[in-house]
Amino acid sequence: MELHNPFALTGKTILVTGASSGIGRSIAVEAAGIGATVIVTARNEERLKETFEALAGKERGHRMIVADLLDVEQMENMVNSISQLDGLVLCAGKGLTLPLQFATREKFDDIFNVNFFAPVELLRLLFKKKKLVKGSSVVILASLGGTRIFSGGNGIYGASKAALDSVMKFAAKEFAARKVRVNSICPAMVDTPLIHRGTVSEEQLMEDAKRYPLGRYGRPEDVAYAAVYLLSDASEWVTGRSEERRVGKECRKRGW
Repeated sequence: MELHNPFALTGKTILVTGASSGIGRSIAVEAAGIGATVIVTARNEERLKETFEALAGKERGHRMIVADLLDVEQMENMVNSISQLDGLVLCAGKGLTLPLQFATREKFDDIFNVNFFAPVELLRLLFKKKKLVKGSSVVILASLGGTRIFSGGNGIYGASKAALDSVMKFAAKEFAARKVRVNSICPAMVDTPLIHRGTVSEEQLMEDAKRYPLGRYGRPEDVAYAAVYLLSDASEWVTGRSEERRVGKECRKRGW
């Protein structure tokens, strides 16, 4: 007798954006490992191939779509190529550390186009074209950097993620009529290429990580496990929720 597992993704088709590295790659790999058919997409073909090759269960028909979500035609072609989805993970994004006095409109546009406008437009198109089936789940990767953490130099990035977390709540409200759930995950610091851009030294990162109760930053798989839960039937009564990936009372002491 087969055991019932509400956390499994067997029979579900999941689209993961930003799947070429970091959190997006980890979510795609974990989703495939627990039974999903996964569609991975990103701009970098070489790195996306690495993710695709790491997916378990190739017999399920995983797909790889190289696309730039800032290109309207490429986005529409991708949407039209998809028949239906049981899950969507909006993970593509970019960071920027810059004091507000240097935060020009061009800088804001650059970050908001990638972190906010592109994923929201993809979500809109998939819902409007009824690619998200009844009972499907949308998971948006926002950040505590903008909803809870307001560190210097993080204003543009934080504002884009705060906007993304906000639109999640409106989408959850509006999409509920079709039984489409929408939630977000707001991680604290996660050890991905995004934090190793050189704006903060490796020594500073190591010292900061020691302040966490568990002595480390989050790993991509820590966030991936939360995403798998939100994609699964185990969370079918959860919508409009910001899941905060942080580490207890020390974070609250630091204003997180």
